[in-house]
Amino acid sequence: MRFVTSLIPVLVTGIQPRRVRAVNDSVRGESSTPKDLGALDSCDIPRAKPEEANEGVAKEARASTPELTARAHRVLSKLRPCLRVAACAALAGAPVAFASGFDLPTKRTDLPETDLKRVADVTRPTSDFSKAEQYEAMQAGGATSIDPVTEDSFSHISANIPFEEEQNFKLGNALFRKLWVSSPSSTQASDGLGPLFNARSCMSCHVNDGRGKPPEGGPSAVSMFLRLSRAAATPEEEKAIAGAEILNFPDPVYGHQLQDLAVPGLAAEGRMTIRYDEETATLGDGETVSLRRPHYAATNLAYGPLDAATTISARVAPAMIGLGLIEAIPEADILAHADPDDADGDGISGKAAIVRDHRSGEIALGRFGWKAQNATVRDQNADAFANDIGISTPDHPDAHGDCTKAEEKCLDLPTGVQKRLGAEEAPGPILDLVTFYSENLAVPARRKASFPETLKGKRIFYESGCISCHVPKFVTRRDSADKAQSFQLIWPYSDFLLHDMGDGLADGQQVGLASGREWRTPPLWGIGLTRTVSGHSFFLHDGRARDFTEAILWHGGEADKARNAFSSLSKDDRAALITFLESL
Repeated sequence: MRFVTSLIPVLVTGIQPRRVRAVNDSVRGESSTPKDLGALDSCDIPRAKPEEANEGVAKEARASTPELTARAHRVLSKLRPCLRVAACAALAGAPVAFASGFDLPTKRTDLPETDLKRVADVTRPTSDFSKAEQYEAMQAGGATSIDPVTEDSFSHISANIPFEEEQNFKLGNALFRKLWVSSPSSTQASDGLGPLFNARSCMSCHVNDGRGKPPEGGPSAVSMFLRLSRAAATPEEEKAIAGAEILNFPDPVYGHQLQDLAVPGLAAEGRMTIRYDEETATLGDGETVSLRRPHYAATNLAYGPLDAATTISARVAPAMIGLGLIEAIPEADILAHADPDDADGDGISGKAAIVRDHRSGEIALGRFGWKAQNATVRDQNADAFANDIGISTPDHPDAHGDCTKAEEKCLDLPTGVQKRLGAEEAPGPILDLVTFYSENLAVPARRKASFPETLKGKRIFYESGCISCHVPKFVTRRDSADKAQSFQLIWPYSDFLLHDMGDGLADGQQVGLASGREWRTPPLWGIGLTRTVSGHSFFLHDGRARDFTEAILWHGGEADKARNAFSSLSKDDRAALITFLESL
C-alpha cells in the first residue's frame, strides 16, 4: 500500500511505538512469544505445540476439571441448530437467507474446495472445554498484538504489517490524533473544523482508540452524541429505504446529529441531557442488581424545536481494534448465520444489514456502526469526519458538514478547503491514511485463556446460547487487498448481523433495514481491557450498563433465553462467565 504523502503535514507527535514482545501473564508473571499462530495457512500442518498456543501456561491448560470434561459432550446439543450447520452451508454453496431483492455472494470465491473444508472444520464451535483451543490466545490471528497490557493496548500496529508500511500507520495515527481548528487560520492544513461539531479530533471520541462513555457527572459528552432522524413518511421514501438508497431522513433543521459545539461566532445546536431511573432486577438465586434506564433529551436548542417526527438515539464511540479483519470476513460466511424468518424456530433471527458502498454506490453488507450502517472502514471514517468533526472528504465533500439549509449562518462561514491541497478539507490521501490506521489497529492477545475458571466460564457462555449471536470464529478472505488481513483465523465473537434486542434497548430509530429494536451484534474481542484502556466499564450502545452483569441483563428480544440462562446461574457460575469475558 502506498500513499502520496507530499500533501500531508508530517504531524507525528504522540505516535505509539511498535512493540511486539511477549504476552503478559498477570498472575504468574510468565510470558511467551507465540509466532504466527493465527495464520490459517499452517492450520492443517500444526507447527506450534499446544503449549505455545496457550500463552505459555500449559500447566493451567492441562489442569482440566472432571466437571468440564463430563459436561462437554452436552454443549453442542444446546447450540443454535443454524449455527452448527450455517458455516458449512455457506462454504458448500447452499442458498443463504438474507434481505430479499439483493444479490450478495452465497459462497466463498477465494478458496478451493479443500480449503473450504479446512475453514469449516476450524470454525466449528468447540465442545471440549478441558483446555484452550489451538490458536485461541491469538484472537486476531497473525495480526494479534502480544505487547504487555497497558492503557495503550488498543493503539498498537497489527503484528504482521510489513516494515515498509509502518510509515503509513504512523502518519494515520498522527492524523487520527490531529486537532482541527476553525477557518480561517494560520495552520491552513489543519483548519476546516465544523462549523458545527461534536469533537475536534478522532481521538477525542476514541480515547486511546477505545470505547466512549456517557458524560458521568460532567458537562462534556465528547465521546457520546445524539443521532437524529425520522422514518420514511411517503411511499417514495419507503422505496428509497427498501432499496438501500438512503438510511433514514434527518431533522429538517438540526440534520443527522445534534452538534453541541460550534466555532467562534456561531451558536451550538444544543445539548444532550440524560436522566436515569434505577430499576431492580432479581436473579435466580435472589441476588438483586440495580439497572439504570436512561432518558434522553435535546435541550438549549438554538434554532427552534426538533421536528415532531424526529427520533433521538444516544451512541457512544466504539473501540477501534480489529476493523480491517472484520472487513475481510467473506460476506457469505456472515450471511450463513442469517435466519431472518427464524426458519429453525430457535427464537433467534439475525438479519443482514444491506447498505451501499459510499464510493461505488454498489450494494454491500453493512458491518460497522451500532446498526451496521456502513460497509467499510473507510465509509465509517468518512461519516465520522463529516458528522462528528465537520470535515469534508472525497466521500462526503460538503465542507459545511452537517449544517442544514435552515442554519444559514453556519452555511455562510468560511471553510478549510485549500485548493493547492485538494478539493476537500481532508483530501484523499488523508482519508486513506486514517483508514489504513483504523484497519490495522491490533487486537490484543487473550489473557488466561487456558485457566480453569476461564474455561468454565467459556463453557457456560456456550451452553447459555450466547454464541448464537456472538459467533466465536471466522476465517478472513485469502484474497484480501491487505495481506495483513489475509486468511487469518480470528475470534471476534460476533455474527455482525442485526437482532431484535427487545423493548429495553429499543431506541425507536430506523437506520436502513434496521428497525428501532434492532442492533448489530458488537464484537467482544478486547472487551476485557475496557477499564484498562478507557478508564471505565460502561457498556452497550449508550453506556447505560456499568458492568458486564448489567449489560447482560439488558439483553431482551432474541436474547431473552440467553439472558434468562445467565440470571438462573449460581453466583459462582455467573462469576466464571464474567471471568471468561474479562479474558477476551
